[in-house]
Amino acid sequence: MTWLGTPEFKVGALVVIVSALIGGMALKVAEGPGLLTGKKTYHFTVDSASGLVRNSAVKMAGIKIGIIDDIILEKGRAKLVIAVDGDSQLTTSTRAELKSDGILGDKHVELSPGSLNDPMLPAGSEIPLGSTKGGMDDVMADVSRVAKSMNELMETLNKAAKEGDKSTSIGRIIDNIERVTGDLKDITGDNKEKINEIVDRIRNLSKNIDNYINEDSLAHLDKALKNIDDITTKVNKGEGTLGRLINDEQTIDELNSAITQVNKFLGGANQMETSVDFHSEYLTDTSQTKSFLGMRLQPGLDRYYELMVVDDPQGVKRAESVVSEEDGIAHESSKTITFKNKLKYTALFAKNFWDLTIKGGLIENNGGVGLDYYFMAKQLRFSVELFNFQEAQLRVFARYNFFKGVYAITGGDNLLGNDDGQASFFVGAGIFITNDDLKTLASKFAL
Repeated sequence: MTWLGTPEFKVGALVVIVSALIGGMALKVAEGPGLLTGKKTYHFTVDSASGLVRNSAVKMAGIKIGIIDDIILEKGRAKLVIAVDGDSQLTTSTRAELKSDGILGDKHVELSPGSLNDPMLPAGSEIPLGSTKGGMDDVMADVSRVAKSMNELMETLNKAAKEGDKSTSIGRIIDNIERVTGDLKDITGDNKEKINEIVDRIRNLSKNIDNYINEDSLAHLDKALKNIDDITTKVNKGEGTLGRLINDEQTIDELNSAITQVNKFLGGANQMETSVDFHSEYLTDTSQTKSFLGMRLQPGLDRYYELMVVDDPQGVKRAESVVSEEDGIAHESSKTITFKNKLKYTALFAKNFWDLTIKGGLIENNGGVGLDYYFMAKQLRFSVELFNFQEAQLRVFARYNFFKGVYAITGGDNLLGNDDGQASFFVGAGIFITNDDLKTLASKFAL
């Protein structure tokens, strides 16, 4: 056995060992189907084999089970032949998909196993193709489409802004904006003095309001609020007409019956909205209180009828003829008599136009007209009423709803100072009850 130590033997053994290592490393690098397990080949066809080369990986569940054995051009499409390990289980529901390996465009074949209960797919069969979307090619195509759309948009904006192109909607919008700004410039330029005059009037109005709202006015307001508190306390206890109206079950039943009949007369109870309104106003200049009790009947959204009884501390004035005899000759003269214990009546028809309401009819025993305009989702209302056209009595006020059923009111009464009356600033508060509130009250008292 001395030959084992000869140089020739050592050189030959080294060559064999190196060759075995090189072969093992080659097999490891290829990572194709092993010689011991055997291989099975399948094929499928795609529109493009971009990013794929021979010996690219074939994976299932992210694990490499084979390689692409060959890529063949067949009838203008790419036929991919794959070789997988012999122990890989491919069924008839297996699907082949192309997946990206990174942002450089490299791809591999991903096999979706499908159901293991389906029959096994014979070697050499064609694997149905699954989804091929989601690769970098698709992303780049989408980016290209977005870039093209952005380019078209920029071209359209450029033509509209610089060239005045009105063939597109954007061009027409820009042209309209330019026209509107030009019109505003002309209006403000030609009417600059009038705008300044309006601003001055608003400033003067705010000063007048500041003059009205002083310590005396606040004291009167506090007194008026105390009066309202007394009134609501009496109403809650069932005292007075309004208190009996709310608290007496029989009165409520009769009122509901009357409302039902009125609703039927004016178009049906289902479409009728009815409300009862009561408020008092403290006249700061005369230190007197003026009260209103009314009912509104609204058969539709565009119109309503309003009936109201007014207790005016200045009373009801009536002109009467007086005949006197002097030196045997009869003389006839006119005399104005004031009845302090009589009420005034208001009966109006109103028509709604969005936030504007026009009304007309009888206002405090005289013919009159009025306008209402709503702001802040109908929480705030400004009103102007002109009646008794011979004496021209003007009433302007604002009404703000603090919360459902309760509101505050302020303004000026008889601002022109006609009809031998005195103009007065007033503040007050009131409540209004709808037909739904009446039904709720009726149901509670019925229990």
